[in-house]
Amino acid sequence: MTAKTHFVICIDNTDYEASLIVRKMYEVIPDPQAEKDDMIRVIDESGEDYLFHTSHFMPIELPIEVERALIAA
Repeated sequence: MTAKTHFVICIDNTDYEASLIVRKMYEVIPDPQAEKDDMIRVIDESGEDYLFHTSHFMPIELPIEVERALIAA
């Protein structure tokens, strides 16, 4: 993941079935310290931000207009 990654798609919810839904998009909360440990902070199904291993996600690129609308929502 990069500092520019704002959204990811869950590709694996093993051990986190209540927190993550496969094929669902999640917003990334920048956390440089977590990234050093191959972790990513996302807003999960509880509505709170939590750390997960990056292997559970794939970064996605969205058109800038879509990204702005999602962040503003």
